[in-house]
Amino acid sequence: MIDAALAGLGITDMGKVYGRDQTDFAAEAVLLALADAGLRKDQLDGLLVNVPGYALEGGGGVGLQRYLGIDELKLAGNMNSGGATAGSMVQYAAMAIATGTCRRVACVFADAPLKPAIGSHQAYRFTEQSWQALQGRLSPAFDYAMAARRHMHLYGTTSEQLGAIAVATRAWACLNPRAQMRTPLTLEEHQASRWIIEPLHLLDCCLVSNGGVAVIVTSAEEATDLRQPRVRVLGTGQAHFGHRTSADDVFLDRTPAAASGAAALRMAGVGLADLDVLELYDAFTWVVLSQLEDYGFCAKGEGGAFVADGKLGPAGHLPTNTGGGQLSGWYMWGFTPLAEAIIQLRGQGEARQVAQAELALVSGSGGDPPAFHSTLILGRDA
Repeated sequence: MIDAALAGLGITDMGKVYGRDQTDFAAEAVLLALADAGLRKDQLDGLLVNVPGYALEGGGGVGLQRYLGIDELKLAGNMNSGGATAGSMVQYAAMAIATGTCRRVACVFADAPLKPAIGSHQAYRFTEQSWQALQGRLSPAFDYAMAARRHMHLYGTTSEQLGAIAVATRAWACLNPRAQMRTPLTLEEHQASRWIIEPLHLLDCCLVSNGGVAVIVTSAEEATDLRQPRVRVLGTGQAHFGHRTSADDVFLDRTPAAASGAAALRMAGVGLADLDVLELYDAFTWVVLSQLEDYGFCAKGEGGAFVADGKLGPAGHLPTNTGGGQLSGWYMWGFTPLAEAIIQLRGQGEARQVAQAELALVSGSGGDPPAFHSTLILGRDA
């Protein structure tokens, strides 16, 4: 077990929030997290930053430190392993605290891809000069569509089964006042939404959001004296395949979730049946399906049937992505599931609160398709 806790959480306004850059969102998120924990910024001695597209001096690490006006840190850095970064940051922060490198580490993500005159579909589009675009791969959706199509070919998975994930996630979002999408969704509406690239409909794909999220990691002991109920870091895991592109590569059938999840569960000393809440990275519906299989909630190839009965939604027995996830809540890479897990384990979910939520699994997935993976097992005090 790790001697670390998540003691502060800061979430800025989300969605179509214009006129601000990534650094401004990141700074606000850190200050909100410090206030949430009851700490001052001069008490912070570690800062790990995930700001897409920024170099260390440009907007992450030292750049954000200067923007915040923090004179001295014992740990600072810019990290990026895609959606797996949030879990990796928490793991590294916990290790730094355990070794005495520092005492209080802020981990932050911020992005501002949305512009008033540009559609959200342009936010993560590959440029015409990139090698991806020259191959006809214009966005990450192309790779995930390929993986979803192979799953359908091998196991008979259907678009309607993927849609069941989107419907369940939207039902949670309807209970979350922060969620960008709060209109109830039916399976018929999912099926009628336009194709992004077959077999992925628009509603199989995540949102695009401007905003920032930060968490404060401290020792478990220090967290007991701070403002919020502490959330313990019980287990961590990472697994990385690297980017693979040939048709016979394993990434089309298996993700790094299997190894990452096993490591985190083993460290925490718990099993899948002990978990109360799942907060899974959900850039696409297929990503949720593949993780449920690879974590071991069902056998490989059985994910479609597993989710079809609505068990992931508010009325189901496997509460998953309880804030609406990235499909319907807001998209802050791996900080979306991390933030919601903290809210649930603190008992602060209000209308969407899962009863007796004591143990949560948080996943992060990165790469096109998933090549990097992180897993956290988080718990609240009894």
